[in-house]
Amino acid sequence: MTEKRSRPTIADVARHAGVSTTTVSHTFSGKGVVAAATRERVRATAKSLGYRPDVVARGLRSNRLGILALVLRPLETLDSSLPEGVDYFLRFAGSAALAAMDFGYGLMLVSDPTREESPAAALACDGFLITEPVTNDPLIEMLLGEGVPFLSVGKDPARAAYENWIDTDTEFMTDLVLQHLDEAGATRVALVAGTDPNSWNLGAEAAYRAWAEARGQDPLVAHRPETTGESGGRDAADELFDRDDPPDAVYCLTGRHAAGVLARVRERGLDVPGDVQIVGGSDSEHTRSATPPITSVDLQPELLARVAVTQLVNRLDNLDRPVPPGKLHGRLIVRNSTRTS
Repeated sequence: MTEKRSRPTIADVARHAGVSTTTVSHTFSGKGVVAAATRERVRATAKSLGYRPDVVARGLRSNRLGILALVLRPLETLDSSLPEGVDYFLRFAGSAALAAMDFGYGLMLVSDPTREESPAAALACDGFLITEPVTNDPLIEMLLGEGVPFLSVGKDPARAAYENWIDTDTEFMTDLVLQHLDEAGATRVALVAGTDPNSWNLGAEAAYRAWAEARGQDPLVAHRPETTGESGGRDAADELFDRDDPPDAVYCLTGRHAAGVLARVRERGLDVPGDVQIVGGSDSEHTRSATPPITSVDLQPELLARVAVTQLVNRLDNLDRPVPPGKLHGRLIVRNSTRTS
């Protein structure tokens, strides 16, 4: 058997030629301005790597397919299949599909087209929805270079030069959670954050650190990859509660981490919410079915999806349809893991 060779991507060409993916795209599409010497270097690099621009996808894009692509960015760093308890993505995708149908479009869930194993024909879709892009997101770079319309839920934290994103106001929601814990009597609050470099993790941590500084509290932050789920929450609990000055409240940005923290502190003989209060940043089956049920943020993915689809198809159709009303920062659902003020 022969070893299967991976297909070179536009990102490979850009890296070897020492240019951006936008420059590579413009070289082959004829869009933009690329210096002659740079253009020749890019073409020579592409030839040496065996890269060929996807003329099929480009040709399909010249005609409207009536299809929106959805890239659930965080899922690609979690598990190969939908992780148990993370129902935000199912709710978002289902609502987005129904909203797209209302406007005469279909919705296709696709993997990131910048990845080698992803079919490049995904770029033939009329527009892209991206949830929680990461810092210097290569997909946004590709879509900007290819001229494909897109909208992201959350912003690429490192990119200031694009406006096609929905602000979920993570910092405001973080302040609401911390205010709830303060009013419930917490005096030393810790944060368990994920490690993906997206606006959700970075914005929440920045808001937490500012809140702690304003209160004169040293920040207590434990980072665990989203992939670790409940076991990551247990590990984070050990890190926080092995300290000489442990917290009396923990805000976990994922429901799975929150469930793990809850299980571990109870194993350590602590009462929830008597000794420790816990809040989850994303409501899920894990937080709803825990004992006691965990106070959590409902991120309202159905509303987010409808707003995102409406804004994207308005751009595609050059129309100004009304956007569904409502606050996009989520809402706090108070349960028995925190005390009432």
